[in-house]
Amino acid sequence: MNKNKKRFEHRSKDYKDIREYPVNKNCELLEFLLETLKGQSRNSVKSILTNHRVSVDGAPISQYNFKLAKGDVVIISKTPIHKKTRSNLPIIFENDEIIVINKPSGLLSIASDKEKGSTAYRMLTDYVQQKDKHNRIYVVHRLDEDTSGVLMVAKNEKLRDALQDKWNDLVSSRGYYAIVDGKLDKKSATLSSYLKKNAQNMMYSSKKVGDGQYAVTHYKVLEENDNYSFLDVHIDSGRKNQIRVHLGDIGHNIIGDDKYGNPTNPIKRLGLHAYELILKHPFTGKVLKFKAPIPKEFETLFPNIKVKL
Repeated sequence: MNKNKKRFEHRSKDYKDIREYPVNKNCELLEFLLETLKGQSRNSVKSILTNHRVSVDGAPISQYNFKLAKGDVVIISKTPIHKKTRSNLPIIFENDEIIVINKPSGLLSIASDKEKGSTAYRMLTDYVQQKDKHNRIYVVHRLDEDTSGVLMVAKNEKLRDALQDKWNDLVSSRGYYAIVDGKLDKKSATLSSYLKKNAQNMMYSSKKVGDGQYAVTHYKVLEENDNYSFLDVHIDSGRKNQIRVHLGDIGHNIIGDDKYGNPTNPIKRLGLHAYELILKHPFTGKVLKFKAPIPKEFETLFPNIKVKL
């Protein structure tokens, strides 16, 4: 095995024993496996593919000439990884370059240490490969597992790279709806801090300049009742968990967010939804606008909210 490639072993509900190999250069899948699994014969490596034991970022792949891109993670399982037929995908928009979905709450954007199978990446990979087995998608940005809403992927590496390289310059609006516990004294405000990760992989705020990644969150109260407030939130920076941390900093945790507080959970999910993404196409300059409707669970607490939007 190449000493420059790290090997990790995990356990999950979908895979009993797996190995992960990061991809460091663009190449075809068989070529990568032959280089990585040097102790095995060509036929043995091919059998791993034909027996459906390989996935890329959690999406099962069996084509020898599947094109890998730098940053992918190839996963090898001891047991077959079966594809799933996809129907009723929550697609907001699709063309030859991108797919935009309304990601459900509880679905990971990409594979994690604990979950390899049930991800938006796998769902969309299965979808595009139903049309052509050589098709693939590329991750552009992510949403937290429990956050629903607008999630975009690219259909080619060139566009993925261009979007990721200038994401903050290209994106003009990232809008979220958040429901928090209690009533806020300030009905609109801007929150900012430097965000850092602790040993438990939790983010926390620091006011010390340069002590972490700078994050800015703007909020406005759209409606409130005796127990909860419905917020329109926009972010200038896409830091991990930044909305959840910033609202928790002012004592108003998002409902259902037991990771950063102990709020109530009346809708049995996290009260955070990415409703809007507006950005400029990096090559054409065209402004792209995508919106995802308010989750029905949110309307159970604020039945008249649509009138206020």
